[in-house]
Amino acid sequence: MQNPIQRFVYTFGQHTYSHLPLLCGAGVKATDITTKFLMANSTRLSSSSVLATESSNKGMIIINRPKALNAINLEMVRKIYKHLKKCEKSKSLMIIKGTGDKAFCAGGDVRALVEAGPTDESKSFFREEYTTNALIGNYKIPYIAIIDGITMGGGVGLSVHGKYRVATDRTLFAMPETAIGLFPDVGGSYFLPRLQGKLGLYLGLTGYRLRGADVFHAGIATHYCESSKIPDLETALLNCPDADDIPDLLQKFHTQPDKPFVLQPVLEQINKNFGASSVEGILENLHNDGSDWAKKTLEVLCKVSPTSLKVTYRQLELGSQLSLAQCLIMEYRLAVRHLEPKADFKEGVRALLIDKDQSPKWKPATLAEVTEEHLQWFFSKLPETEELKFD
Repeated sequence: MQNPIQRFVYTFGQHTYSHLPLLCGAGVKATDITTKFLMANSTRLSSSSVLATESSNKGMIIINRPKALNAINLEMVRKIYKHLKKCEKSKSLMIIKGTGDKAFCAGGDVRALVEAGPTDESKSFFREEYTTNALIGNYKIPYIAIIDGITMGGGVGLSVHGKYRVATDRTLFAMPETAIGLFPDVGGSYFLPRLQGKLGLYLGLTGYRLRGADVFHAGIATHYCESSKIPDLETALLNCPDADDIPDLLQKFHTQPDKPFVLQPVLEQINKNFGASSVEGILENLHNDGSDWAKKTLEVLCKVSPTSLKVTYRQLELGSQLSLAQCLIMEYRLAVRHLEPKADFKEGVRALLIDKDQSPKWKPATLAEVTEEHLQWFFSKLPETEELKFD
């Protein structure tokens, strides 16, 4: 089984340039025009963390922090939300992508969040991030996320709720939050339990990484396209005369994967073992299973936060019956509580990302010590004035 995915702290970008040309002339790729424009304006754009671009009838958002694997912060979330709202009323489609070939978006700045603690700004990050996730989930024009490269945490929230998600051979998906004492947020309680069988619960509890075509096989991506064809796909989308043509256009670039789903051989075991009525039941099932896969899965689950396991299990159980908006309201309560010292979030980030000793001291240290009262605290309502609300 894989090691937990790490998230990092980065210097934040400060500026946005809002009128990059998107449409191209005959025989010239849109990406060529964008590249030339960026080179000509490199001084001005070097610190732009989000490029909010538009043409006469197309919108595009480019997450532009490649050295930081396009990780997002509060300022970036605000830029993205503002451009999404603007384009929803005046454009025919929206494309979101990341700069570089390594990442779409590797997540959020969790180290800064835990170091700040339960401050207004930390809470604002979650509030405004989740508000953006809700907007994407109900976006009125076609939303196409090109998830080329690492797509985790906050990057999943910027893509998975959109109508179209295009994975490539470079895509690396994971929701690794339980390893740092958090929970799969950004609408994880909505999309994970809606994957086939118990796959979502398995991915949420273990943080298992999916690569390339397996992101499509899992149902997280709607299409799969070789990374070498992405520039042509972008050009076609930006020159698409009618939004009604987008499904056929995406299908034209879609490549049916040659290999079967990497988890296909163990899907039956996942459904059986993770179909238990409690986290303790899952661990007991895996112990009784006895296969190499079960042993490795058990080893992973025994390393992550016991509290996060129980929170995640209940979160996904409740989320299976809720709307996206209701899930995000629930997750905001969880996020605020995880900023408090009594949660495992700070300790998980310390052990994996700051001191990097890989030896978190979880409190409580075992599943048996995670009381129902402690679990209920995470899910309990906030004061009315602090609850997440949508327009």
